[in-house]
Amino acid sequence: MIEREIGATGRRVGAIGLGCMGMSWGYDELGRDDAVSVQVVREALDLGVDLVDTSDQYGPFTNEELVGRALRGHRERAYLATKGGLVVDDPTTFASHRNGRPEHLRSALEGSLGRLGVDHVDLYQLHRVDPEVPLEESWGTLAEMVAEGKVGAIGLSEASVEQIRAAHAIHPVSSVQTELSLWSREALADGVLDHCTREGITFIAYSPLGRGFLTGGITSPTDLPEVDGRHRTPRFQAEAIAANQSIVDRVRNVAADLGATGAQVALAWVLAQGPQVVAIPGTKTPRYLRDNAAAADVVLSEEHLAVLDDVPAPVGTRY
Repeated sequence: MIEREIGATGRRVGAIGLGCMGMSWGYDELGRDDAVSVQVVREALDLGVDLVDTSDQYGPFTNEELVGRALRGHRERAYLATKGGLVVDDPTTFASHRNGRPEHLRSALEGSLGRLGVDHVDLYQLHRVDPEVPLEESWGTLAEMVAEGKVGAIGLSEASVEQIRAAHAIHPVSSVQTELSLWSREALADGVLDHCTREGITFIAYSPLGRGFLTGGITSPTDLPEVDGRHRTPRFQAEAIAANQSIVDRVRNVAADLGATGAQVALAWVLAQGPQVVAIPGTKTPRYLRDNAAAADVVLSEEHLAVLDDVPAPVGTRY
């Protein structure tokens, strides 16, 4: 597994990490199998997929509990990342609100440490910037957590360039976690990825497989499990799925040239966006985990990159 450094911390992790949300939240709620998910987390560590990402929002709370069980006896092998600052209002609709108040973030971290069964996390991320709380207060609280030894490094999720700059002036921003895939390129258009590159900030790409769409296995809403949060999103409506198959076709063609899978090509494109990019595809299936990990070895030629860079804009918004 090729490695990439987290900010200026000196800590290196595999370029492919593991997003754990879907093991217990958001996707295929009836197909949850915690025993298999524990196996996936531990096999990921064997493969060098050591950035393990969760959040107190996922479940809420149940995903951190699951990750904590999976890492019991294996903590030192993982780069453990979690997030705080989003509070779930209704688990059935995934409705949440932002809370960046210092007292909430402190309480959230303590809760996360307890559920994970650890005395510190390697990376703690502000899940969203709260517009009702000055960023200096939220970020200053996270910086205090670093000084107290409860957090190794701190990061932002879905932040603008202006917010990253403001935070970085207070305490180093080690990572920015934002959606990036062949059909979600906002981080390229709004300059966030370029800014991270210039400042030496690790860019953690979540949903790099387009929530599973880019693997080619979703051709209609009926291909999704009956109880699945993707049914609520614009890009997974029938017309959008049909229109966006042209993106999958490009991925499939490149994959055929390389003797790779569509998932590996989609992940290789994300990693090709810069040496500071780490992709965290989510899976709860051992076979897909191994497929994803092998994407770190896929090398895209300039011709293949040109084909992928030229895929049409997706139909439907992210949310």
